[in-house]
Amino acid sequence: MNRMDAAFEKLKSEGKSALIPFITVGDPHIDITLELLLGMERSGADIIELGVPYSDPLADGPVIERASARALQNHITIRDSLQVAKKARERGASIPYVLFTYYNPVLQYGAEKLFNEMVDSEISGIIIPDLPLEESTPIREIADRYSIHLVPLVAPTSKERVKQIAQHARGFIYCVSSLGVTGVRSSFAANIEDFLDEVRTASDLPIAIGFGISNAEHVRRFSSQCDGVVVGSAIVRRIEEALPLLQSPQTAQDGVLQICKFVRELKS
Repeated sequence: MNRMDAAFEKLKSEGKSALIPFITVGDPHIDITLELLLGMERSGADIIELGVPYSDPLADGPVIERASARALQNHITIRDSLQVAKKARERGASIPYVLFTYYNPVLQYGAEKLFNEMVDSEISGIIIPDLPLEESTPIREIADRYSIHLVPLVAPTSKERVKQIAQHARGFIYCVSSLGVTGVRSSFAANIEDFLDEVRTASDLPIAIGFGISNAEHVRRFSSQCDGVVVGSAIVRRIEEALPLLQSPQTAQDGVLQICKFVRELKS
């Protein structure tokens, strides 16, 4: 069974929702990413999104854009993202990982090669935010062949569009809290609960919400209605704030602990 399916089934049996942190691989360097993967799992993360740094991240706001820029200065690639996941497994990591990348890196790397190596790195799913449903069939067929879930993003648009996307979803459905790019928000659309109910009725798959979830209050609010809550920019911003610690070998572990403490607080 795909690790993602097993994780959601276990959490459902316990009446819990998944906490899904997002980090940019290689920000500020790859060794820190490895320590964060292990530390966040110990701190209560249920699934982790591995963001592949990209020069033109259309779905990402300024916080994650800056993280990508820092990682690209270290020449981090999609292969590095696969390798850090594999190293985490070698050190005992067990929770599911989801690769978050754009379509161009997938094409450049080679889709068949990518999914084959994702299996080797024990990555359970992939999110490609700029891959529209109408063009996703070839990638979805490869993903299905390797038992890796192609997780779609669905935004609060028309009911018909929601149904179309949900019918082809795998793993879980990533519900975008509002139109626009990722980033910390203080409020959400007034009809967000109605949108989540709409997605819930369109599919039996778990649903998760992201884009703007930034504190424990937000996590508690949406955990009652969703099977998972994604926290991205708020964590990446904590990494940015901890750069003076993370960039020094003498204090890097203190920086990692600060970020993991924030992840633990999100579960409270």
